[in-house]
Formats: sequence, C-alpha cells, structure tokens
Amino acid sequence: MNTIKINFLLLFFVITAVSAQEKQTTEQPAEPKVNTISQQFEDLLENSNNYQEYKVVKQNALAKLKSNAADSINDLKGQIVNLQNEIQTQDSKISELNKSLEDTQSTLDKTREEKDSIFFLGIPMSKGGYMGMMWGIVAVLALALVFFIFKFKGSNAHTQEARQKLADTEHEYEEYRKKALEKEQKMGRLLQDERNKAVKNNKK
Repeated sequence: MNTIKINFLLLFFVITAVSAQEKQTTEQPAEPKVNTISQQFEDLLENSNNYQEYKVVKQNALAKLKSNAADSINDLKGQIVNLQNEIQTQDSKISELNKSLEDTQSTLDKTREEKDSIFFLGIPMSKGGYMGMMWGIVAVLALALVFFIFKFKGSNAHTQEARQKLADTEHEYEEYRKKALEKEQKMGRLLQDERNKAVKNNKK
C-alpha cells in the first residue's frame, strides 16, 4: 500500500506538470488523442475505490497511466529538442543574414566612398578636395595670366617708346644727312668756282 501511495503521489505531480504543458500547447496542431493525461487521471480517480481518506487504484490502470505519462513526457522532450534545433537553425540563419547585411553595408559604404572619390595621378581624393585643388590651380593660372598681361603691356609700352625714339633718331639722322649732303654740295660748288677762278687767272 505504501508503494502504491508513493507511486500515486509521484504520478500526481508528473500529471500536473504534463497537464500544464499540454494547456500551453493546445493551440498547436497535434495528432488527435482519445484522452489526455489529465482526463486519464480524472477517470482513474473516478473509477478508484475509497479506503478511509485514500483512493485505491488498480495496479494495471496505474501502470498504464504511468506509461502514458512517460510517453507524453518523452513526446514533450522530443518537441523541446525539435524546438531547440529549430531555434539553433533560426539563430544560424539570423547570423548568416547579419553577416550578409554587414557585407552589403560594407559594399555600400565602399561604393559611396568610391563614388565620392576621384583618382588624381593615382592618388584617391575626395570630390571636395579635388574641386578645391582644381580651383586653386585655376586661381594660380589666372594670377599668372594677369601678371603676364601687365608685364606684356609694360614691355609693349617700352617697345613702342623705343620704336618712337628710333623713328625720331632716324628722322634726325635723315635730316642731318640731307643737311650734310647739301653742305657738301655747296662746298663742292664753291671749290669748283675757286678752281675756275684760278684757271682764268692763270690764262691771263
């Protein structure tokens, strides 16, 4: 009787735990069963005889209930293992998706960086830096052009002045040459006149 009582109490706690688990999984589709463990336990109590404050149950009925409870426990353990495997599979897929997301983000960042970068003489530069450098070069060239324009204007003015001085000098030289030629011709005529006078005097 003590053994039956102990087994009965242990079975009561097992059935209580299994019944609670079955209530949590009633919404999931499962194969139809004739009676749940809780219903079997209630049937066992109803069909048991009373002895003082105890219930007297048949050993074969208790053994059958115990076997059914063990089967339910094993089934729940199998479901737990399957759920754990499914969770591991989902965790693995989540890890793969996170890795794929990181790779995609890295590729996107690299693409954006390449899009915003320009290679100048084999050196990668940002578009802002490249534009700043190009505007700097344009500014330097513009300043150099302005400098050479002023330099050219100054040289051109000096050239014009030199040409004017050369023209004035050539004009003065031409005037001097003309005057010298006139003077030379005049002196030649005077000399010729003197010679003619000398010849006339000698004839006399």
